[in-house]
Amino acid sequence: MPTPAKKSKPQAPTHREPVSIALGKRLKELRIKADRSQAELAFDCELDRTYISLIERGLANPSLWTLGTLAFALETTVPDLLRGNKHVVKPSMGEESRKRRVNQASHEPKLPVVSRRSQLR
Repeated sequence: MPTPAKKSKPQAPTHREPVSIALGKRLKELRIKADRSQAELAFDCELDRTYISLIERGLANPSLWTLGTLAFALETTVPDLLRGNKHVVKPSMGEESRKRRVNQASHEPKLPVVSRRSQLR
């Protein structure tokens, strides 16, 4: 009888951008100043506590909507969340190790469309 395959835990991204690290440090600073736990903040923002942890460690890239929710819950503003963050992110064109997902704004050549029929058939 074959042994069942082990379920692998999803791995958190290992590459951290300075802009994300600075945001995480600022978020943690404001959260502690407000005397809030990650769980309390997550509850007020309708987020998972582990996502707050990922943001604080610089491993997540929260949306502007999420930043607004965090700012509201901490009774501050989005610019205050970003205060002191002078980092920028260089586009990753040609860097395979940091390649972003392909989207409509991609500079990569588009594949020719052979048929309009679904490829799932």
